[in-house]
Amino acid sequence: MMKEDRTFPPSEEFAADAVATAARYEAADADRLGYWADQARQVLSWDTDFSETLDWSEAPFAKWFVGGKVNAAYNAVDRHVEAGHGDRVAIHFEGEPGDTRTLTYQDMADEVARAANAFESLGVTKGDRVAIYMPMIPETIVTMLACARIGAIHSVVFGGFSSDALRSRIDDAEAKLVVTADGSYRRGKPSPLKPQVDEALSAPGHTVENVVVVRRNGEDVAVNAIDTWWHDLVPQQSTEHAYEAHDSEHPLFILYTSGTTGKPKGILHTTGGYLTQTAVTHRDSFDLKPESDVYWCTADVGWVTGHSYIVYGPMVNGATQVVYEGTPDSPHKGRLWEMVQRYGVTQFYTAPTLIRTCMKWGREIPDQYDLSSLRVLGTVGEAINPEAWMWYREVIGANNGPGQEPKEHPAPIVDTWWQTETGAHMIAPLPGVTHLKPGSAQKAVPGIDIGVVDEMGERLGDGEAGLLVVLEPWPAMLRGIWKNPERYQDTYWSRFGNMYFAGDGARTDEDGDIWLMGRVDDVMNVSGHRLSTTEIESSLVAHPKVAEAAVVGAKDATTGEAVVAFVILTGDAEGADGDEVEQELRAHVGKDIGAIAKPRNVLVVPELPKTRSGKIMRRLLKDVAEGREAGDASTLADPSVMQQIAEDMRAKHGQA
Repeated sequence: MMKEDRTFPPSEEFAADAVATAARYEAADADRLGYWADQARQVLSWDTDFSETLDWSEAPFAKWFVGGKVNAAYNAVDRHVEAGHGDRVAIHFEGEPGDTRTLTYQDMADEVARAANAFESLGVTKGDRVAIYMPMIPETIVTMLACARIGAIHSVVFGGFSSDALRSRIDDAEAKLVVTADGSYRRGKPSPLKPQVDEALSAPGHTVENVVVVRRNGEDVAVNAIDTWWHDLVPQQSTEHAYEAHDSEHPLFILYTSGTTGKPKGILHTTGGYLTQTAVTHRDSFDLKPESDVYWCTADVGWVTGHSYIVYGPMVNGATQVVYEGTPDSPHKGRLWEMVQRYGVTQFYTAPTLIRTCMKWGREIPDQYDLSSLRVLGTVGEAINPEAWMWYREVIGANNGPGQEPKEHPAPIVDTWWQTETGAHMIAPLPGVTHLKPGSAQKAVPGIDIGVVDEMGERLGDGEAGLLVVLEPWPAMLRGIWKNPERYQDTYWSRFGNMYFAGDGARTDEDGDIWLMGRVDDVMNVSGHRLSTTEIESSLVAHPKVAEAAVVGAKDATTGEAVVAFVILTGDAEGADGDEVEQELRAHVGKDIGAIAKPRNVLVVPELPKTRSGKIMRRLLKDVAEGREAGDASTLADPSVMQQIAEDMRAKHGQA
């Protein structure tokens, strides 16, 4: 296994002014439940205080902050206005075409009240489900908060999903209302959404009574009997709306995630515990100072990162944030850094895939912009390889503006591990405390109990690799799978009974820092040796000719499984002879990890198949590697990528 000796302590200045100190760990270690009770009362305004911090009597079904009553929307907007911060900017919105809107907390309070009144006028009541199929625009966040205010349960469906995927989620949740838009913009062109909704609802048997449509890109769309334009319904409503305090365990949202059976799992999150842990971790992981910071998470609200670290965590904390509709290279590859400079962004939270893409484009692009405002950098979505981590630190975190000397103390990087199911950060550094280590998520968040165990559930020591588990219930944990408690128990609790199994492999190093090794189903068995795709990808990206890599296991008659790698070359290496590169990279991995890890095939590709959120769809690459027709590519940002990869594989190796 690869070893990492580089560490980066926080600067004295940062540590002295840090929001979260080592006292967080001490308090949580001394009294874990007492710590969470204190935090819940610090970050939330409760209409009724809770009487019990945790009820685990019906494990694995938890109840947190029992007896407490709270309203998510009140905590996210109204109370900031009441505290005198109504003129603080909540959202700097920027559309892909360059249009901008600025919404203060007072603006958001008014909009959420109007939307709540509008939805109630359509018959939406507490407990009803609302499907949200929207682009990254302010109305999306307003809709989520309006649902939370009423007590309706929102189900956000990523705007890149097909009409069939949308319909299956509408049917499973039995949604009463769909909120959508005519469309959005994607790489400078209008991108439709409403036609997908029409297609989804074209077959009878659905539960939808109304569709509310935001006009965003002005494209012509069909207007059906159940359709209402947002601009004809919402602006006319009153800005007065009497909210109801909901039980701490009242369902807040359902978010569907892929399952091994192919049928999506409706992950259910409730209110009090989820809001507590998202707000606490957002504050502490990013060293948030809401009166002066400008935070930007580049995720889409169709994924859990957008729920937890765009909508609920930041807004409960009263943060000012940037919300961007478009892609990072539209109309040019400096768009992100241009926006960091324009808004004075202080925290930037993104995916390793995006960082590696920016590496491929070259540092000369971010070097054109003044990124000196950045105080904390974050990563989310997958383990980040050390080379990308160092690039992020040295090119983005140390950027002091064109022509300036690099910062003496680059912005610290918080590498965060968590899941849709966990709801909030579970493993992450505290930037004012942790000696950062490139590629490691490092320590469990204060108040979270993480372990690495063997196949029998026995705790492993430092330096050993095994399975990642959560040993104790946590506030933001999922409360089940919608309408399927048996699947919840089978999926997450059946392996070890009393421990939550995350499905990820991990190891701890000699310092006790945790290294994620990818999904257990991303572990290959080559001649009886278990190999992590993540570590081989990290090895490949460490080579100076490789900008990005994806590794899959393919069936092999000799070894059981063989390593197949797909790589994007750096700008300097583009045009190199593919066969020479393949042999060079095979030798590099063999030397770095061991001969057993050498890829059978290395294919140089122009792009990897990624969703719009930047996630690499390895299952499609596995299809190609095993000579099959690639599966459904509808969620890819560019579906044509798979066709090109299949053709290249066929030409080079006679497969697919």
